[in-house]
Amino acid sequence: MANQIATTETRSVLKDMAVKYGMESTNFERVLRATVVPQGCTPEQFAAFLLVAREYNLNPITKEIYAFPARGGIQPIVGIDGWIKIINSHPNHDGLEITENFDDSGELISVTASLYSKNRNYPTVVTEYLKECRMPTDPWKKSPIRMLRHKAVIQCARYAYGFSGIVDPDEYEKFPGAVKVGDKIDATKDFKPATKLDSFEMMDVEVLPETPETPASESLENGEND
Repeated sequence: MANQIATTETRSVLKDMAVKYGMESTNFERVLRATVVPQGCTPEQFAAFLLVAREYNLNPITKEIYAFPARGGIQPIVGIDGWIKIINSHPNHDGLEITENFDDSGELISVTASLYSKNRNYPTVVTEYLKECRMPTDPWKKSPIRMLRHKAVIQCARYAYGFSGIVDPDEYEKFPGAVKVGDKIDATKDFKPATKLDSFEMMDVEVLPETPETPASESLENGEND
């Protein structure tokens, strides 16, 4: 039946995200390129970053998600605020418990996170150990309990819900050749553009509007036209 056939509409993921945050596409791209992605980020990499942000419903303007150079491309990075947002917004999320474990002398040993899901009889439980996670950075030196708590929650969420394609700042800094989070990125040294494409507007997403029988779907089109 005609009313059961979805009409195909092509639109840019950039435009989709810009509308969501009440901005014009060009200004939205300019703001993100100036604040949350590396200089020299190609249209394909920028599109991939926006698709990840949209997949997890994270706001790049408030830096719930941002990107740094990694392995010839870019890596989406999510801070603890972003992780908590995607955990709490998961449809099966049903609560979180955190236990801090100390030795007899009162020194922190580990932190255990337990995530409860509506569709499971038992919680997902993950324990992260300080000796394995501690990094020689100021946050870890000043607030090791808080940092280990964050690490336990993030890893538990991965086990429970299968979040992929994103890392926390600590994980990123362990990548070979990673730029230290918080440092200024020199595009000529830290990032090498991979293509000659100049405009992100060439990167479109095909969207099928939702109907009772046909869910929305999307696919990234070829970013370069002959």
